[in-house]
Amino acid sequence: MLAQRLDVTTRTVRRDVDRLRELGYQIAAFKGPDGGYRLDAGADLPPLLFDDDQAVALAVSLQLGATAGAGIGEAALRALTTLRQVLPSRLRHRLDALAFDSVRAPGTSETEVDSAVLLTLAGTVRSQEVLRFDYGTSADDAAPPRRVEPHHVVTWHGRWYLVAWDLERADWRTFRADRIRPRIPHGPRFAHREVPGGDVATFVTGQFRGNEGSTAWPCQGEAIIDRPVAEVAPFIGDGVAEPMSHDRTRVTLGSWSWPALVASFLRFDADIEVVGPDALAVAMREAADRCQRAASTSRGRTAPGP
Repeated sequence: MLAQRLDVTTRTVRRDVDRLRELGYQIAAFKGPDGGYRLDAGADLPPLLFDDDQAVALAVSLQLGATAGAGIGEAALRALTTLRQVLPSRLRHRLDALAFDSVRAPGTSETEVDSAVLLTLAGTVRSQEVLRFDYGTSADDAAPPRRVEPHHVVTWHGRWYLVAWDLERADWRTFRADRIRPRIPHGPRFAHREVPGGDVATFVTGQFRGNEGSTAWPCQGEAIIDRPVAEVAPFIGDGVAEPMSHDRTRVTLGSWSWPALVASFLRFDADIEVVGPDALAVAMREAADRCQRAASTSRGRTAPGP
């Protein structure tokens, strides 16, 4: 049947299978009416066949993996070097044209996670086994280990986290993976639970934004800023900027609290007209009063010399 589908002779099929086996592919043969060939996993990694787009995608993924904080940076760079050496020239040129630098926010370089820890976390998620671990920046023999039902391993802004059901606290928790020190052996198997809302992305986003069950910021407001949209748009993150005139911009922003939202608007160093809601206007007045009191207490003080 395979020979018919490929429009070749059975001898050609057998010869090609023998050649693949010589290259390291594990191919099992089965006799009988329903017999044929099956590609199995082997002890060694055989040569892999990718089309052009797959090869470039793999190379870009390896370059990103070198800065993913998953403890695989050196291995990813070595794999990228190996892959580039065997790419045909046309693909090397495409890859070189896609050269880029992955810039991480200050401080995130300190959150490198041991790849063995990530594998342990992912393994307990898959096997649905209770995970016991010490948690913190240093070992504390006096503290009992945490016991959780691990459900998801996620990344957020350059850091790795474990989303789990905390058995002692009977609630969902998000743990930084770089602070987890797993204990062996693991606990018993558990029945799978659904994260609140049924979607891990929504749950994690809500946790970090202080708005559980939603990806939206808990505090959102609109204001008109006396600056051109070209000077505002690059600095509003996930906000929205709409031009009102050549030098005024309507801006919609969100934050975890109203004072924090006020600070987000004030950073543009321009006159502001609050559109709404009322809570934003109230927070603006409170911030103005606070700044006025701070300014009055500093009157008469001389600036320190050079």
